[in-house]
Amino acid sequence: MRFLADESCDFSIVRGLRASGHDVLAVSDVLRGAPDESVIELALAEKRLLLTEDKDFGQLVFAASANASGVILIRFPQSSRSALLQVVLDLIRERGDSLHGCFVVVVPGRLRISRLPDWPPGVA
Repeated sequence: MRFLADESCDFSIVRGLRASGHDVLAVSDVLRGAPDESVIELALAEKRLLLTEDKDFGQLVFAASANASGVILIRFPQSSRSALLQVVLDLIRERGDSLHGCFVVVVPGRLRISRLPDWPPGVA
């Protein structure tokens, strides 16, 4: 699968997903310091799921109605970080392409998956 890792995303996720054969583009490599709107536009243009730990993307997608191909928001406290990569890999293995068009919140022991309001984008 194809992902765009926001600058807030733990880089161990980037390395782990790449090691598992996924195509992961890091914002820190291509758009360092870019505003959230530019990050979400890049993910949509390249049909990548956005990986982030920044809650502002929920506001952007739901309140500001920004189009997105899909967002995975990671909310793991420091005490649970050792399990984070496996949780993300399990999510991808179990849900795969069905994650496109969704906003997923990943917390220890739980997932919350919501369909994006205007998915697919551009369809009336």
